[in-house]
Amino acid sequence: MSWADIYPWRRGGAADVRRQVREAILSGALRPGTRLPPTRVLAAELGVARATIVLAYEQLLAEGYLAARAGSGTYVASDLSSVVDAPAAPPARSGPAPEPPARTATYADAFGGAPFADERPFNTGRTLLDAAAQAAWTRAGRRALRAFGPEHLGYGDPCGDPELRALIAAYLAAARGVRCGPEQVIVTSGAQHALDLVTRILLGPGTPVWVEDPGYGWTLQALLAGQAQVHPVPVDREGLVVAEGVAAAPRARAVFVTPSHQYPLGVPLSMARRLELLAWARQTGAWVVEDDYQSEFRYAGAPLTALQGLDGGERVLYVGTFNKAIFPGLRLGYLVAPHALLPALGNARQTIDRQPPTLTQAMVAGFMREGDFAAHVRRRRIAYRAQRDALVGELRAALGDVLEVEAPGQGMHLVAHLKDGRCDIEAERAAAEAGVIVRAVSRLYREAPPRPGLILGFSGFPVAAMRPAVARLAAALRA
Repeated sequence: MSWADIYPWRRGGAADVRRQVREAILSGALRPGTRLPPTRVLAAELGVARATIVLAYEQLLAEGYLAARAGSGTYVASDLSSVVDAPAAPPARSGPAPEPPARTATYADAFGGAPFADERPFNTGRTLLDAAAQAAWTRAGRRALRAFGPEHLGYGDPCGDPELRALIAAYLAAARGVRCGPEQVIVTSGAQHALDLVTRILLGPGTPVWVEDPGYGWTLQALLAGQAQVHPVPVDREGLVVAEGVAAAPRARAVFVTPSHQYPLGVPLSMARRLELLAWARQTGAWVVEDDYQSEFRYAGAPLTALQGLDGGERVLYVGTFNKAIFPGLRLGYLVAPHALLPALGNARQTIDRQPPTLTQAMVAGFMREGDFAAHVRRRRIAYRAQRDALVGELRAALGDVLEVEAPGQGMHLVAHLKDGRCDIEAERAAAEAGVIVRAVSRLYREAPPRPGLILGFSGFPVAAMRPAVARLAAALRA
């Protein structure tokens, strides 16, 4: 397809057509190398004689705007240096642009450092697909396209495809002990989308909430955008310190927590703390928002039951995603909500972006229905554990005197704390100059005293790539 085929051509004589083509080229609407419609096609579209279009094209060819290619057609010239006309100057500004509102500062970069799209080791949030998963995903896509039906040609349920919601509910019951019906599942574009929905419904300006300190930067951003009153609660080796939260804000209306694999420190919320947190929420009428971060990838022992499965009063909102379990470009997640909140959340989902993409949902449903998702998760656990162990071994061998490294029991990244107390932001910058991506932990603290450390992702990088990357990191830190 050529953009010239959909350009809004207007009827006129040869001079009018010539002027339209010339203006489209000079304005940049038609770029060099763009193929123009054949003369018969454009003449039929404008309702003029073909000779009119031929004459306009011939004039433009002579002036250097167009170039003819034998057997192919007429194109915008690749080299316009011989054209006499200069592009029109942009219109002068009528005055200064408006000042951005103060709340735009809320949407600052939550993490800093390299963009998450950077493919270099050891960026976080990256996954690997083996040949079996790629083949299964291709089959799922073909099945979805072969079964393409009228459900894709109109609007669907804002909360998601019924089959996919039923599959998600069954998966969560088996894997995480979540107790819900398919009607409680809302399909989202990921965990961040789910958290945004929750903040819109549960919170208003000045609503007191707990967040983990350190914690996930974009959860904090969503809360600040909703003008919530944020109370950072410190995290220790057992996870969120509930007693500290009670002391700071005993009447908070909600708590946002990553109990399976705390971000960024990686510790699980102990069973004692889980029960303590649910008891506090029950006594105060607070909501618990459980981001079950990277719960699929646990490398030792059985995972602790999700908070949602432990709670019997429908006060927990459970957030999960396929974007980490399969691949981030998928952009599909889910929210399991209490019945009382379903109407409002469904309407909010519809207000924001109407509904999830039907074809993507059909592919994921097929991937789950055929058993490919469960098999993929099993294989990734084995592979990611090997990648984790390889990275821990390389870091200890090359930087054991500089970094304190522990192998996390779950997840897709590890934290290496700096032994000598040096600035982790400076270490992050030095590593980036050496071509290695690490993230400073200190950026994710709010009020608790930060312990300098570096976050390294291991899930997106084969073992063979780790040794040279660690060598570059070691040279950068020692320099």
